[in-house]
Amino acid sequence: MPHRKAGSSFTALVLEVFRFHGCLLAAGDRLTKPLHLSSARWKVVGAIDQQGPLSVSKIARNMGLTRQTVQRLANEMKVGQFIEYAPNPDHRRAKLVRLTKKGRRVMKILNQRQIYWADKIAAGVNTEEIEAALGLIKKLRMRLDGND
Repeated sequence: MPHRKAGSSFTALVLEVFRFHGCLLAAGDRLTKPLHLSSARWKVVGAIDQQGPLSVSKIARNMGLTRQTVQRLANEMKVGQFIEYAPNPDHRRAKLVRLTKKGRRVMKILNQRQIYWADKIAAGVNTEEIEAALGLIKKLRMRLDGND
């Protein structure tokens, strides 16, 4: 049974988003490599940078990753002294993950790099088109999450 027109367009969008995601990860790895991070690690420290100390489970939910993946990344970044574990007043066993001084310094540099990179990629692209694409992707994500 063939797709309806909207279903076919949605499938094409999904495939393009997968390709786009791969390009974003590769670009993120290039941006973060000199700072001894990766795109995956950037997701974790970025979540903490934006929201403050969080549990591994909360980071995983916020970033669409598994708890095990975030725990592995956090353990690696602890060794690299980007993050540290702190007591969680809401849960005795689930420690909070927070940035160290080194982690905050690296995030400041990375945020500056990201601004330059985003401005370069978006140069010459109509802002309204980007905002429309953002709105559509958010709407579809909410449907997939069951929040429509």
